[in-house]
Amino acid sequence: MKRTMTRPLLVVSWICRLVAAIILLQTLFFKFTAAPESVYIFTKLGTFINAHIPFASINTLEVSGRLGSGIMELIAAVLLVTPRFVSAGALLAMVATGGAIASHVTFLGIEVQGDKGLLFFLAIAVFVTSAIALVLQRMQIPVIGNRL
Repeated sequence: MKRTMTRPLLVVSWICRLVAAIILLQTLFFKFTAAPESVYIFTKLGTFINAHIPFASINTLEVSGRLGSGIMELIAAVLLVTPRFVSAGALLAMVATGGAIASHVTFLGIEVQGDKGLLFFLAIAVFVTSAIALVLQRMQIPVIGNRL
């Protein structure tokens, strides 16, 4: 049995998906151009990982983490605005920003280089809007979607 979404819920879904996708896409410029703020964040991540895995190169971790997360966020943004793959995009966006939130709470701090917590709160916004989109599009989730 296929359930259809009411028009108001469809509008809420699209708003959440667009907000999340726009935030994810606007951060790509900084990650792909090696902006100083992005390099700083991922160097701290590399230093944190290197403290636990000494053979991991901080520079390699910075570059691969920055570019890898950028690619993951690009894919999530595209999936979020593709109606057939909303649940996959929302889940991927939640994983990406969940990692960012965890990094802010553990070793980065809420405020990074005087941004007054902007990056942290943008990550929270993407996580929440993606979670709402996932709940609204839960029928797309393979295996368990029909039971939710």
